[in-house]
Amino acid sequence: MLKEKLQQEMKDALKSGNSQKRTLLSMVLSAVKNKEIEKRTELTDEDVIGVISSEIKKRKDATEQFEKGGRPELAEEEKKEAEMLMVYMPEQMSEEDIRNEVKKAMAETGIKDMKEIGKLIGAVMVKVKGKADGQTVSRIVKEELSK
Repeated sequence: MLKEKLQQEMKDALKSGNSQKRTLLSMVLSAVKNKEIEKRTELTDEDVIGVISSEIKKRKDATEQFEKGGRPELAEEEKKEAEMLMVYMPEQMSEEDIRNEVKKAMAETGIKDMKEIGKLIGAVMVKVKGKADGQTVSRIVKEELSK
């Protein structure tokens, strides 16, 4: 399971003295534990990927905010952490693959109107969960609906 892999890598980071990785994995495992408490059950690998994805999104948002605030050194730290977490994610889909999924979802649901963009994004996200960033999916859905 992915959770055990994270725990083992945290132990390895502790032994090797890699405090940045240890701290990062500790935060991720804490988020996993909180999600388990919330769900009152052991998380599946898919759920753990969802937690990691959320942690990556937080770091990308923080990177953006630090860059806007004129703090490039802090932005770089957040970017490094996001990259470290990407190792635990499934292989990410290309934009072309996402676009194909969007087109399939449009054909399956019959959605062709911007008014129903939320339904279409939801349908696509179910298929690409963990393999594509929500912002990218949203952008591609908007592009396809505006054609």
